[in-house]
Amino acid sequence: MSLPFLTIGQLAQRTGANIETIRYYERIGLLPVALRKGRYRSYDVTDAARLGFVRRSRELGFSIKEVRALLELAAGGHESCAEARDLAAVHLHDVRSRIADLRRMERTLAATVRACDAGADARCPLIDALEGN
Repeated sequence: MSLPFLTIGQLAQRTGANIETIRYYERIGLLPVALRKGRYRSYDVTDAARLGFVRRSRELGFSIKEVRALLELAAGGHESCAEARDLAAVHLHDVRSRIADLRRMERTLAATVRACDAGADARCPLIDALEGN
């Protein structure tokens, strides 16, 4: 029994991916080059599953390079779990660092907005902060 084929539009609809993103992932090798049925690309359910994996990885903030590594680890079987965990641990550290940076930015911006709301200064507190005054 052969697998049902999907057009790129159907694949996009099924996975929630943009058509241009699918083409891009194909060009850079995250998705295999699609079979052609005439002038149309043709995908199957394994392509849809792989695209789902890539999309979930990207939604978690993994870089293209990290997604490539995760795809290779996924193909490697259960023994690759420790390597996937290590990759995720490094990524988690990076995410937590970015969150800390965002919290610092939030505090600075909130203080500046409060100063603007107070209106006590002759100059704009935000412009002063950005100019380093």
